[in-house]
Amino acid sequence: MGSERQIGSTNSLSRSLLDLCRMRKLTIATAESCTGGLVAGALTDIPGSSDVIDRGFVTYSNDAKRVMLGVKATTLATFGAVSKETATAMAIGALEKAGVDLAVSITGIAGPGGATPGKPVGLVHFAVAARDGRILHRECRFGAIGRSAVRQRSVVEALRMLTELARGPQALTKPRRETTSRLRPRVARTSRRSPVKRRRPPRA
Repeated sequence: MGSERQIGSTNSLSRSLLDLCRMRKLTIATAESCTGGLVAGALTDIPGSSDVIDRGFVTYSNDAKRVMLGVKATTLATFGAVSKETATAMAIGALEKAGVDLAVSITGIAGPGGATPGKPVGLVHFAVAARDGRILHRECRFGAIGRSAVRQRSVVEALRMLTELARGPQALTKPRRETTSRLRPRVARTSRRSPVKRRRPPRA
């Protein structure tokens, strides 16, 4: 039941994202490591997705990340393949290589092995880059829930992040409601007349 719900959620998110991108005339590329192309697969499972999906990069090894996406060797050596810096570089690289409007990247440790100190099984870094310069990063720690579950939940998260950026830049503050304040017309105050003192006639 759980896997069926996950598939249903993935299909629904994929359809909504594709519809949104069609409406806004946006194209997408994917750059995947631990998911091995599952995001691109979820999107291309939907008929007619070719007007939105341009291509997908499966960059499982560090060499592939360098050659196909332009991730610097120093970035990989300093921060590791599973890091915010590498995920961001992957998304930007996919965006530039494909010439699309949006690109998503995923790099993580699906398990059961591969954990290192500070980077447990279930750790996944996501990044989405937009043509207008916006970049969104997210770190998820799914835990040791099983390799397949980590990968499927990563697909859902990637689709949500793509949808978030596809909607366009959000205002930092809520727009203030234009309240029409009714000003009471000022009534000109009439100066109070001081009572006129009548002079008494002089006594004879």
